[in-house]
Amino acid sequence: MNCLAEIKDALQRSGCDFSENEPLGKYTSFKIGGPAPLVLRPHTTEQLLSALSILKQYETPHYLLGNGSNVLIADKGVTRPVILLSQGEFCEIAVCGERITAGAGALLIAVCRRALQEALAGLAFAYGIPGSVGGAVFMNAGAYGGELSQVLESVRFVDEAGQIRTEPAEQLHLSYRHSIFTENPNAIILSAVFRPEKGDKDAIRAQMEELMARRKEKQPLEYPSAGSTFKRPQGHFAGALIEQAGLKGCTVGGAAVSEKHAGFVINRGGATAKDVRTLIAHIQKTVWEKSGVQLEPEIRFFD
Repeated sequence: MNCLAEIKDALQRSGCDFSENEPLGKYTSFKIGGPAPLVLRPHTTEQLLSALSILKQYETPHYLLGNGSNVLIADKGVTRPVILLSQGEFCEIAVCGERITAGAGALLIAVCRRALQEALAGLAFAYGIPGSVGGAVFMNAGAYGGELSQVLESVRFVDEAGQIRTEPAEQLHLSYRHSIFTENPNAIILSAVFRPEKGDKDAIRAQMEELMARRKEKQPLEYPSAGSTFKRPQGHFAGALIEQAGLKGCTVGGAAVSEKHAGFVINRGGATAKDVRTLIAHIQKTVWEKSGVQLEPEIRFFD
């Protein structure tokens, strides 16, 4: 970016924290990825809006990261600044009656724990999903028969024009791994309101513990990954198709198809983004040849 010095000066005046040439792998669950020219860390909505205005002034596109649990960063890094929503108000969780308001940077697992504290039922399915609230809303995250659309009431966000809006869940076009935000990635989720209902604390705790035990038993949580690598093809399960294609344990460099769950590509140690992308392409080609099903990655790729 030729205007990097000007952007840095403007960010300093705005009060928004930032760092330069910071490797992004530590901000992703894959633990892979090169640097970004700038990593911005706004603490408030006002700082975020100022940062967005500055980037827009210099016609500089950006990437947005929450918990980085569904992202693969290129080995050479990215040319765009990255906005990291992991500070201040973006991580706050508040409860009022039977409503939970959570910032986009709050961890979904923390929201589930807070719901348990308040004996609020309906979010147990999400316990163990390793994403932030913003990322989970973005893709309508789900597991074990539940998804956020079932408990989401409304979302507050910055639209493409830089205006703050609040929309009810019914207007967000929520479906399997889809929302209006996947259609308009320049919009930025600020917070979400969930509407669980009063329940029995012991029953909620038991359900959460059961689902976490199932995750630990069936998923390779001991390795860095981005969770399920592929979306669920209609009428099929990606993991079963990959296993049936004989790809369980298949490796490219430090990347591997998990022996525990074939739906996960894992970083066995020292994997590069190139390793992961090469393995994903090989899986797609092989599964297509064996079954005629085209697998679509669930992972977002940042170059």
